[in-house]
Amino acid sequence: MPLLALKIDVDTFRGTLQGVPHLVEILHRHGADATFLFSLGRDHTGRAIRRAFRPGFMKKVSRTSVVSHYGLKTLMYGTLLPGPDIGRGCADILRGVRDAGFEVGIHCWDHVKWQDGVVGADMDWTEHEMRLACTQFTDVFGTEPIVHGAAGWQMNRHALRMTQRLGFHYASDCRGSHPFMPVWNAEVVHCPQLPTTLPTLDELIGVDNVVEDNVHERLLELTESPPATGHVYTLHAELEGMKLAPMFERLLLGWKQQGYELVSLQKLYAGIAVDELPRHEVLQGEIPGRSGNLLLQGPEFLADAGR
Repeated sequence: MPLLALKIDVDTFRGTLQGVPHLVEILHRHGADATFLFSLGRDHTGRAIRRAFRPGFMKKVSRTSVVSHYGLKTLMYGTLLPGPDIGRGCADILRGVRDAGFEVGIHCWDHVKWQDGVVGADMDWTEHEMRLACTQFTDVFGTEPIVHGAAGWQMNRHALRMTQRLGFHYASDCRGSHPFMPVWNAEVVHCPQLPTTLPTLDELIGVDNVVEDNVHERLLELTESPPATGHVYTLHAELEGMKLAPMFERLLLGWKQQGYELVSLQKLYAGIAVDELPRHEVLQGEIPGRSGNLLLQGPEFLADAGR
């Protein structure tokens, strides 16, 4: 049976309070597993207004209703309103996800700060942010994290190195086509990447006649032929856990009809022969439907190439 891993990014305080419990209920009802990746520091979503000056950002916003998905109050956190502490304020919800049988891991410490700042950050900044998230995770769950999934698929070379140094067993920090061992400028980072292989709902809605009511059909077209290494689909507590929940349920039904087993990243990783993983360069690039650059799986790295 082909595997399709559900990776749930939780970006905000509201998404944690409302979207996460709803997703737990939906997943249980459909007999699906998943990995929840949490933002663990303060919610500073309002500071994302600075992205308005990025090429393509306003075009994306015009296709998806940011206010309806995130709420006006969330869009003021970190500017007109103080940002609530997600890890501390929602600790019972986070532990409840684990107790319900789902894998839990780290998305980031401060979502906006990471997504907007990590690409150009130095080692000290990067390590500080990742250690804050790890410490909060350990305080909440009583165990160390084993999976990392970067906010906005934004990483730098220091962050990749830290996934190895901090002992993560695997990560899902980039977009790509199949599991691999990442290489940055000929340096192999020994933390396998399980990249997101499918587009997200907000990347598809508003493009080529795709709307909220039929977006699931477009995704199901992309999963008709299962790849040997499985798929990773990234969803968001603020979208599929709230307004887009009906579309997510249609996806779950469709994927089960296509024969997929809906699993966590941990289950996907368990079926991988790590020592046999291909090594691929990682690079910064664009993908359709999303503004700016993000981390992508690049060409296979052949150490002897050109010799």
